[in-house]
Amino acid sequence: MSILSIFKSGLQKTKTTLVRSIQGLFSDVSQWDEQSYAKLEAALIATDLGAGVSTRIIADLRERYQRGLIATGEDITAVTRENIKAMLLQGQQPGISRNPVGPTVILFVGVNGSGKTTSAAKLAHFFQEQGQSVLLGAADTFRAAGVTQLELWGERLNCPVVGGKQGGDSAAVAFDAIRSGIQRRADYVIIDTAGRQHTRKDLMAELSKVKRIVGKALPGAPHETWLTVDASIGSNALVQAREFGKIFPITGLVLTKLDGTGRGGVVVAIKDELGYPVQFVGLGEQLGDLQVFDPEMFVQALFD
Repeated sequence: MSILSIFKSGLQKTKTTLVRSIQGLFSDVSQWDEQSYAKLEAALIATDLGAGVSTRIIADLRERYQRGLIATGEDITAVTRENIKAMLLQGQQPGISRNPVGPTVILFVGVNGSGKTTSAAKLAHFFQEQGQSVLLGAADTFRAAGVTQLELWGERLNCPVVGGKQGGDSAAVAFDAIRSGIQRRADYVIIDTAGRQHTRKDLMAELSKVKRIVGKALPGAPHETWLTVDASIGSNALVQAREFGKIFPITGLVLTKLDGTGRGGVVVAIKDELGYPVQFVGLGEQLGDLQVFDPEMFVQALFD
């Protein structure tokens, strides 16, 4: 299956919610009025594009309609596509900050159930497919099955895993994982951490300790700190990213479970408000369904 096909399949529910609702709203309207715009804005917000993004798109549509530049549902789809593409392409998509000497360390953080462990394993597979060597650090010592789950993934991927005991020091696990990665000459060390709410000061302090110890194991690490966010919770994903980022430094996002929701517009809302680069998106349950986020392909999959 091509990458575009994976994007199309994973974004099918969002496409149905967005494109069909846009075209259906104006199929039998001869004159657009404020009620028409209100319905369209509601349809845009329903995909969790966000109020700010939706309002700007409506303002652009109203201005073009009044100038006689657009007149059909297809025109609305085209203008909406144009706006979303511009928002996603705004600013440079930096890619991964590689460590020029030694392994590149990627720290996964996020709330409970956001898909950190599975995403860490899928990312390891992604790098392996590119011929890169990976070591996984199971620093989720809080959850009973946290270490075990990553170890099972390691067996499946034939990827070494450094873990610890339940209730152990997660920072010590992260330290050991990086030192092992250096010894093994790994290209990447991916560290999975315990899920935590941004409102829990004690848990956020623990995460800061992990980051500090990681820097002692390898100066400059972590080179990337990615927040995993469950896209299926829609606008709440934006709230999570906003609040988490206020407390802990984030360099990028991994948006999971896009395939199971019609609210994939949250990708645009997060990029527009916070400016965090979306590094990867989860578009299915298979190992190969974690894909590098490509704004052009995202828009193409939604609107083609």
